[in-house]
Amino acid sequence: MAIPLTSKRFKLADSAEAVYELACRQGWTDGLPIIPPTPERVEKMLSTVAGPPQEVVAVLPPAYAEATLEKIAISAEMAGCLPSYFPVVVAAVQAIADPAFELEAVQTTTNPVAVMLVINGPIRKELDVNCGVGCLGPGWRANATIGRAIRLIQLNIGGSVPQGVSQSSQGQPGRYTMCVGEYEEKSPWMPLHVERGFRADQSTVTVFQPTGTS
Repeated sequence: MAIPLTSKRFKLADSAEAVYELACRQGWTDGLPIIPPTPERVEKMLSTVAGPPQEVVAVLPPAYAEATLEKIAISAEMAGCLPSYFPVVVAAVQAIADPAFELEAVQTTTNPVAVMLVINGPIRKELDVNCGVGCLGPGWRANATIGRAIRLIQLNIGGSVPQGVSQSSQGQPGRYTMCVGEYEEKSPWMPLHVERGFRADQSTVTVFQPTGTS
């Protein structure tokens, strides 16, 4: 049985170029090509979480639009996520929507701040998240696409349009994607999620606001 979706649909020529051009004209992309979020692909994404497509996960500033599971799944698909990554993306959306994160400031500031995700727990290995050499990329699909999905969600749901709403003077490459796993097995310190009160066998996502990559 098909999952009922309500987002607007577009009919295009069956070509990657046509999809990319539409995404650029509509302002849906970060400038890079996207995976077409067809109903079939979005349904596969949604099948990995509980809840109906119209369940509101968060309300994201500065547009104060509702981030439903369906809308989040569309951006995750566009970013190139596998369906298995989707629960992590949803958890990250919940995290950036926490008032303590001050997402509206991140979305509108002149500062070159980005959203960074740090993944802990067993999910790192299940999804093949890079936690070691070269973890800021390139080369790992999970790192690249999960981080990119959050950026597209900031844009397409939260309304952080570069130069229009987002006033970051120069921006920074971390705004394309910034997602890593903590190398817990090699770290001399307590894992971040354990330090924050979770069990070692739990999987978590922690969000930060870095302003540089050096």
